[in-house]
Amino acid sequence: MTGPNSLFGPLDPAPDAGYVDAPKRKGFFTDTSVCIGCKACEVACKEWNDVPENLYEMLGTSYDNSHSLNANQWRHVAFIEQPAGRPQRPAREQVDLGMPTVGAAPTGVAEEEKPDFRWLMSSDVCKHCTHAACLDVCPTGSLFRSEFGTVVVQDDICNGCGYCVAACPYGVIDRRKGPEGDPKVGIAQKCTLCYDRLTDDQRPACAQACPTESIQYGDVEELRERASARVATLHEQGVMDARLYGNDPDDGVGGTGAMFLLLDEPEVYGLPPDPVVTTKDLPAMYKKAGMAAVAMIGGAALSFLGRRR
Repeated sequence: MTGPNSLFGPLDPAPDAGYVDAPKRKGFFTDTSVCIGCKACEVACKEWNDVPENLYEMLGTSYDNSHSLNANQWRHVAFIEQPAGRPQRPAREQVDLGMPTVGAAPTGVAEEEKPDFRWLMSSDVCKHCTHAACLDVCPTGSLFRSEFGTVVVQDDICNGCGYCVAACPYGVIDRRKGPEGDPKVGIAQKCTLCYDRLTDDQRPACAQACPTESIQYGDVEELRERASARVATLHEQGVMDARLYGNDPDDGVGGTGAMFLLLDEPEVYGLPPDPVVTTKDLPAMYKKAGMAAVAMIGGAALSFLGRRR
C-alpha cells in the first residue's frame, strides 16, 4: 500500500503525503503525572476553535463533567479515582515544578493518615496517527494530512457520512449533534492541533493554557526523547508504573503525533492497549474482491458462450 497514508511509509507522514520541504512533524506530549485536572485546556480549546459547550452534568459516577471526547469536546480531561484497597504508590513530586501530584498527601502527614486512594488525571485528545484510518475511508477529501504531519477536518467539504467515526481506533472522531441551528451539525469534528495557530508559529491553545506544562507541544522526535527522559526520572523516584503510550513507531498505527505518559495500564484511561489501523486489510480485501469479480465475469462469459453453442 503506497501513497499519502501508506501503512509501510516513513515515520514522518508529511513527506509521504507529498509535501516538499515540510517542517518537522508537530505533536503533543501529555505528562499525566503533572496534570492537576483544572480543565484549562478544555476551555482554551473551546474558546479558540469556537466549539460549543456541552451540557456539563455530574452523572453521579465521577467529578468529570465533560465525560468524553466528542464532536463538542476536542480535549477531555479524564478524572479517574482509584478507590480504597488499591496498593499505595510512592509519593510523587513534580520534578520541574516542585509541587505535589494530585492525590499525594501533604508533607509531614503520618503514613496511617494518608488517603487510601488516588486520582489519575489525563487530558486526552486526537492522536494524529502516523497511519490514520480516517484518511483512508474519507470519500470527499475532507480529512487531509497537513504539512505538520497532523490530521485536519475541512468542515466545508465533509458530507457527514460518518465513515471516519467508525474507522478511528481510538473513538475520537464524532459528528456534531447540536446545538440547534449550528451549521456544523452532522459534520465530523475533532482536534486539528490548532492548525491555524501552527501556520502562524503559535502553540496550540491547550498547550498555551496549561498551567503545569502537562501538555507539551513541539517536534515529535524531540518530544519522544523528552518523554523517555521523564519516564526514566520517575522510575528513579520509585514510580515504576510510569510508562509511555503512543510513542512506539512499531505499534499498530505507526506511532502517534500525540503521546502520553501514563501512571497505569492504558485501559484504566480508556485507551486501547494495542491499537491497530482499522483499514490495514483493505488492500488485501480489494485484491480478493477484484479476483472474485473477474472470476464471476469469466464464469458468466463461459456460461453465455455455452448456451450460444
